[in-house]
Formats: sequence, structure tokens, C-alpha cells
Amino acid sequence: MAFHHKHFFISFFFLSFFILPTINTLSTVSISQTSNSNQTLICVLQHQNQKGHSNLNCTSFPPSTVTFEVNPNVSFSQIVGGNGFVCALTSSSFSSSNSIMVCWRFSNASTTKYKRIYHGPFIQDIDSGNSHVCGLVKRNNGFHLECWQWNGFINSSMNMNMNMLSIAVGENFVCGILEKGNVTCIGSNNRVVGNEPKSGRNYSVIEAGSSHVCAISIDGSLDCWGDMVGEKPKGRFIGLALGDNRSCALGYDGIVTCWGSNNFTMPLRLKGTFFESIVAKKSVFCGVLTSNYSLFCWGSDEILKSNNALKVFDNVLPGPCKNECPCGPLSDSAKLCVSPAIICKPCLPSLEFPSNPSSSPIPKTSSKSGTWSNKMVAFLVIGCVGCSSLLLVLSFFLYKYCKSTVCRVHDSGRLDDPEIQTEPQGPIPNATLEKRLSHVISMGNGGTHLEEYSLQTLIEATNDFSQENKIGVGSFGSVYHAKLEDGKEVAIKRAEMSSTSASCAVLGVTKRQEDKDSAFINELESLSRLHHKNLVKLLGFYEDKNERILVYEYMNNGSLNDHLHKLQTSSSTNLMSSWSGRIKVALDAARGIEYLHQYVTPSIIHRDIKSSNILLDSKWVAKVSDFGLSLMGPNEDEESHLSLLAAGTVGYMDPEYYRLQHLTTKSDVYSFGVVLLEILSGYKAIHKNENGVPRNVVDFVVPFIVQDEIHRVLDPKMPPPTPFEIEGVAFVGYLACDCVRLEGRDRPNMSHVVNSLETALAACLAQPIVLSRSTTITVSSD
Repeated sequence: MAFHHKHFFISFFFLSFFILPTINTLSTVSISQTSNSNQTLICVLQHQNQKGHSNLNCTSFPPSTVTFEVNPNVSFSQIVGGNGFVCALTSSSFSSSNSIMVCWRFSNASTTKYKRIYHGPFIQDIDSGNSHVCGLVKRNNGFHLECWQWNGFINSSMNMNMNMLSIAVGENFVCGILEKGNVTCIGSNNRVVGNEPKSGRNYSVIEAGSSHVCAISIDGSLDCWGDMVGEKPKGRFIGLALGDNRSCALGYDGIVTCWGSNNFTMPLRLKGTFFESIVAKKSVFCGVLTSNYSLFCWGSDEILKSNNALKVFDNVLPGPCKNECPCGPLSDSAKLCVSPAIICKPCLPSLEFPSNPSSSPIPKTSSKSGTWSNKMVAFLVIGCVGCSSLLLVLSFFLYKYCKSTVCRVHDSGRLDDPEIQTEPQGPIPNATLEKRLSHVISMGNGGTHLEEYSLQTLIEATNDFSQENKIGVGSFGSVYHAKLEDGKEVAIKRAEMSSTSASCAVLGVTKRQEDKDSAFINELESLSRLHHKNLVKLLGFYEDKNERILVYEYMNNGSLNDHLHKLQTSSSTNLMSSWSGRIKVALDAARGIEYLHQYVTPSIIHRDIKSSNILLDSKWVAKVSDFGLSLMGPNEDEESHLSLLAAGTVGYMDPEYYRLQHLTTKSDVYSFGVVLLEILSGYKAIHKNENGVPRNVVDFVVPFIVQDEIHRVLDPKMPPPTPFEIEGVAFVGYLACDCVRLEGRDRPNMSHVVNSLETALAACLAQPIVLSRSTTITVSSD
């Protein structure tokens, strides 16, 4: 059952063109304490001002009158803190060839002035321990370690000439990741220095506490050494925060795991919360939430004894504001920067690793000394170039294939159903199929008789299923336009019964016949019990051991996808050439989905909402189609979700459903949010940017909407919104952003979506009304 799940990772891996993991190491949160730990100061970098400079903001616990003298015209890119001090790295721009570092030393009831401690070549990264500050300074041949407030340390060490990629500073020691990915430590702490891991792994992240160090390898596994307390967790990680005898790690899934003295763990209030980055100093731990970039802190009894976890700041920068991002922007992060700057998403490998990375085989060198010979390096380079070339070729053919077909992830069944835990060996047994068909026929179609057509009738109507009559592809086969003997136009979906159908989701692996049979039965069962003006109507079927055929009402005006991405709607006078018309189509589709979620018992989750599955009839009424992946929703009295492997279409699939394998009606809401972004921008769910790199419409469009710059991403084929339309269009943009929130619980249900679209449509068709973002925020639980 993990078969399709695995290949979905591979599909994304190809689309990412073999991107190696890169994590934002810039610190935008600092934690400082006085020597006697009576006072803690937490500082953050927040929303940039209109000049593009970050705002440094600090607060102390317990409250005090400590104030910082800050030049408002200075841009801060990183901040760090220690015992009684805060240091900030400044530059005229992030790419500047020079950097300046200033520090404040604070005490109670005083105004603290900054002192410049460095002005010179560009500093890539800074970190601090309780007493020392170090940075990586750009020299001719790379970035080299330099430290301040550490008398005699620099001159006494010959290791300062090593080129480093990242550093971590502890109490009287500093560790760094070298060019080849291995770790070295220098200083006077003998429990850390000299005990670095010798596993040969390539490390990408390193962090230090007062007396211990942890590092994350490029496969996400974790190694720790020094005086660490507690047992390190298993799993894959992307971030670390280490304090005194306590540690926390940020997982690939955004969940934080903590361990250490006195059974240290995450506060109950924050368990299951998704974080973007974490930081620690001594007993205080803080993290920036993924959902809204607010800062929560925990771990200190002095600060948090009443609340267990404390919200300290809103809108904290999770990374630097940049003009370009190789892996796209963080969702909803543009509001933290001045346009056109955005905050970049970390580049992570899409390749699926074992659940226990430590069990993965690790290549060993044949050299007795443990070093790489020139011959080994040459073989490594040749191998990497060859693999990269192969991947690029495969990526090209994958893209070419997916341009003409639908990249789908197929259903593998419920995880909690013991009857389907093993891999099926063939199509649905005929006896089972006949039993289910008999049940479907007895139900009819919403009280209407479901006709059983003869095969000969369907062959004649489609001219023997000719290519001239073919109009599309559905969940289990091809769709044909046909005219019956009585002159009635219909759409006929015929299952492809061959055993070797290509599927781009599994990269050419044989598509299982049971997938087609299951999709056929799903669609037949679903549509047989449904009747709504915004759902495509099923008229009849034909089935025998060699054929699976469904007959629907014919939708004269094709799909929403056609009008958005293929047809030149700007030159026509149809409904799709006006903003009110587009919102009307979205409203029709939303009403159909709302019917599935709210008014059908038990509810139905479609699982494949996308623009090509929203069809338009002769009167331009939009209807939802293709129920091949649909499932009955969970029994709300017993469970909140269905547990099963992900299925759907790449670009529309709910990331929470894919990540946690928890399916709810909110998964359809996410997919519909992607459709709304398509309607507004004219971009496909997955499209190429100006450099030819695949890009997701959510990552590209949402940052502009939340920054109130929706006009920059509206479909250029459409006329600009009139003063009567602009409020409604912007309101739909806010609604789309709410629908594609990362956590399902933060998304509206479809009844709320319908009400919001009705309001937006009214704004387009009537006098202008004032709509605000807050109008879309109220979320009803499903």
C-alpha cells in the first residue's frame, strides 16, 4: 500500500530537479539573560518599514525599563544574544560586500546604546554562546571563522583558516560544518572538542547548547555529542534549538520534539503545532509558528509558570526578505516584507527516506585513514554528473508526458481497513462487482431511473469510440461526445481495460486494473445517490466482464480548465470573459461541493476537485464531475477523519492530507482554494515561471494577495476589474488564501465559502460595498 505513496515522493523529486536541502540559518530571534538569570530579554525582527528596513523589537521578563537606542535607518539581517548582550548584523543590502555588527549591553533601568564591534567584509552567518559571538566572514576563497568578545581565542587557533558553511557557538567552544559536510570543533570544552561524529555523513545544520552539540545530516538524521541529557529522538529533522541540558528539534513535518533534564517536553498547549523555526538559550525556547508567524516561547518556569507556553510577538520574520526564491516563497509571508521582497521557503529534498534514517546504509571509504583519495573524488564527481544528467532527462520526459495527461496519485485504500492491507492481485472479483452493481441499480439516480444501455447503442453513438468523438479523459477512462437515437447529446466515459496504461504518478509502472474498477464503482455509487443542479447528472451505464461504461448529461461548454488555460475568452462574449461571470462559476461549483459535504448523509469527499472537473452546460451553469476518487466521509460521532494514503491530482492535493494521511472535507476546501487562485490569476495549478522552473500557484499568488497587491497577479487575458468589481475580486482572493491554509482546522467549510462567494458576486453586480479580510476569517468546524 505504500507503493503509490512512495512514487508520489519521486514525482515531486523529479519536479524539484534534484534540489539539495538548504535551510535558512539566519537568526531573527535572540534570547538574552543576565548573569544571575533574573531577567530575560527576547528580541525579534518584525515587519519591514516602508524604507525596507527591518524593525528590531524587544521585550523583557519580568517587565523592566530597559530600552535600546536603535537607528531607524539601519537594516538588521540577523540578531543573536547571550548573557547581558544583544548583537545585530547590519548591511545596506543583503548582498552587500560589507557588513557592520553592533552590540548592546543591558542592565536594569537603563537606556542602552549600541557599540560597533565590526565593520568589514561581508558576514554570512553569526551565532553566539553565553559569552562569545562568532561569524563567518567572506574572504578570497570562502567564508572563515572570526570571533569577538573572546580574548586570545582567534590567535591561539590554527583552524581559523578553514572554509566553513555554518557555525554553532557554545560555552568556550565553537563548531562548524566544513565544505565537505563534516564537522569540526575548537575551543577548551573537552567534552565537545575532539568528540565530533566520525560517521562520514554530510551535515547541513548544526546547533550548540552550553555544553553539547547536535547536527543534522542531509538525509535529516540527527547526531549529538557532549554533555547532552536525555535520549535523542528518531526521525527526520530540519532545525535545532539547544539550551542548558535541554534540546528541541524541528521535524520535516513542522512538529517540534523536545527532550532533556526533568523529562523536558513540549508544553501540551503547543503539541501538534507547526513551526517554521526554533531557537533557544539556557532555559528559554522559542519558535515561529507556520500558520501566522507569531512567536511562542516555553521552557522557563520564571516566564511561563502561569501559561505553560507564552505568545510573545506577532508577525516575526522567519527569514530574510529577498527578491528571488529558488524554491518559492513561504505561504502568506509577503506581508512581512516590502514589495516585491518575499521570504523564501527552505529547499528540501522531496525524496522519501526511511522512517528511521539511522538504519540507512552509510557508504564507507576504503581508505584506512578515512580520507577521500583523488580517484574516489573523481569517481564521485563522475557519478553525480551522470545521475544528475539521467534525472534531468527523466524529468524532461515526465514533463512532456504530463503536459498531455493528468498527473494523478491513485488511491491505495484506507490504512485502518484490515481487508485491504495487502496488495490486491487483480481486478475486483466479478461476483463482488455484480453485487455492488445490483445495489446501485436498485437505488437509481436521486429517485430517477438509471438506464442500462446496450453496448451496440453506445458503439453507434460514438462512431465506435473514434478519436474524433473523444473529448477528454476521466478518472478511469476516456470521455466521448455522443448523440443517441432520439437526438439526445450525452457524454460517455469508457474504462480502458488494457493492463498497461501509463500513469505519470507512478512513472510508467503498470496501472492496476482494480484502480479502474474501483473508480468505476465509486462514480456509479456516488452519482446514483446524488441529485443537485451543480453536479453532473448520471443517466445510465453498461457493464460486462470486458467493458465499464457510464453515460452522463452532455456539458456543451466544456470545462473551466479549457476556458482558463486553452480558450481565448477575452475575444468572446461568454460568461467567463467577465469577473462576475467567473465568480458565478466558482459559486456554482462551491454549491455542488457544499451539497456533498453538508446535505448528503453520509457526506461525500470528492478528493479530486480541480478546474478540469468543473464543467459548464449550455446555459453556463457550472457542475462538479468525476467522482472516481470520491469516498463517504467519516462518521463524526466516532472519528474526525479518514486514515488513508493520499489520492488526487498534483498541485490541488491538500498538503495536510498528504503529510498526515488524514482525509476530511477540508481537503476538498484546499483543492477548491487552488481553483479560486486559477480563476483569479489565469495560472495553472502547476505552471512554469519565467525561467522555465515548475511553480505552484499557491506559492506564487498568495503572497501578493495577503499584501493587498492582487492586481499584480490577476489574469492578463481579462479586463481590469471595474470599481464595481474590484472589491468582490479582492474578497475572493482573501477567501482563496483562507481555503489554502496549511492546517485544515484554519480553513472555512464549504457553507462559509458559498456565503462568501455570494457576497463577492453581489459586490460585482451591485453598488460597491466595503469588504474586509476579516469577513472571511470566521471558520465553522466540520
